[in-house]
Amino acid sequence: MHQVVQRGAALAQQSDAAELRSASWDDLRAFLICAEQLAFRRAAEVLGVTNTTLMRRMDRLEAQLCTKLFVRHQTGLLLSDAGRSIYDDVKGMERLSFNVLRTASQSVAVPRGVVRVAVTEGPGTYWVLPRLIDFQNTYQSLTVDLNCAMEQADVARLEADIAIQFEKPRNPELICARLGRMHIYPFASETYVRNYGTPRSPADWKFHRIVVQLAPQVDETAYARVFGLESLEGLTSIRTNSSTATLYAVERSAGIGFLPSCTKALGAPVVPMDVGASHSMDFWLTYHRDLKNSQAHMIVVDWLKRIFDPKVYPCFRDEFIHPNDLVPMMESAREAVGLEGFTAPRPA
Repeated sequence: MHQVVQRGAALAQQSDAAELRSASWDDLRAFLICAEQLAFRRAAEVLGVTNTTLMRRMDRLEAQLCTKLFVRHQTGLLLSDAGRSIYDDVKGMERLSFNVLRTASQSVAVPRGVVRVAVTEGPGTYWVLPRLIDFQNTYQSLTVDLNCAMEQADVARLEADIAIQFEKPRNPELICARLGRMHIYPFASETYVRNYGTPRSPADWKFHRIVVQLAPQVDETAYARVFGLESLEGLTSIRTNSSTATLYAVERSAGIGFLPSCTKALGAPVVPMDVGASHSMDFWLTYHRDLKNSQAHMIVVDWLKRIFDPKVYPCFRDEFIHPNDLVPMMESAREAVGLEGFTAPRPA
């Protein structure tokens, strides 16, 4: 009989331990504060919650443990027998959690320093920069020096530590990884479409205007070829080397211009122009192999790979997806860091 009682007590202790392990740590920590303050009001002030929230947590914990932890009376709280029995265990859990945090802080060095990243202007301004703000909130001791320019930086000549570019580097000293494919599509503003419609044949182009963005690898002859025209003579409304200026001009109804296929999906008030023209370019992440041993640089490299991941962002897939079809596919990206409310594309 005595052995049966002992076995039953052991099983009960195991059951209590299992319930304790499954309880929310927030609730257990709140229990400790209540046990030390012996009043819900004072404990709530320490925890920064309301009395109602704290009492609801204690009710939930007592229900989970199937026992009363406190004797409540007019002058405050007293620990019940069950409360006293678990107090030391919960206090021990708190000490262990502090040990884990101390060990982690000692074993993981906080990345510090400056990492120079070069990205062409459009992706740098409208894709990398919005996400860089959240990155910096996580790695506050790490500074990313973001260089956004139309010309790509030469990593081998130390113009940048890490570069994202549209040409695959040939230097064997550089590590290069293909990030994805940038698809470019013609867009116009809703006002432009209402006023001028969409060109349906080469003869229609004389009634339209084109915003041309010039770059080292793109000139007006390339635009003419993509649009199926002999030349752009008399059609060019604005010529610029700036991605931001191109977006401004298209939004302000200056003409039809090429923008990334995700522009509408990110919230810009533009309309894709289905004129049988599109273009795509692979883009590459590159850095010097000596940086593989730098924790700070590798953190930035991994982060850049994540924010350009085609599995997460379908606009960077190899296959072309129509801008209208990208809208529902990139809803979460638009809500998180889309162009809506982004000052740059909203000129006064």
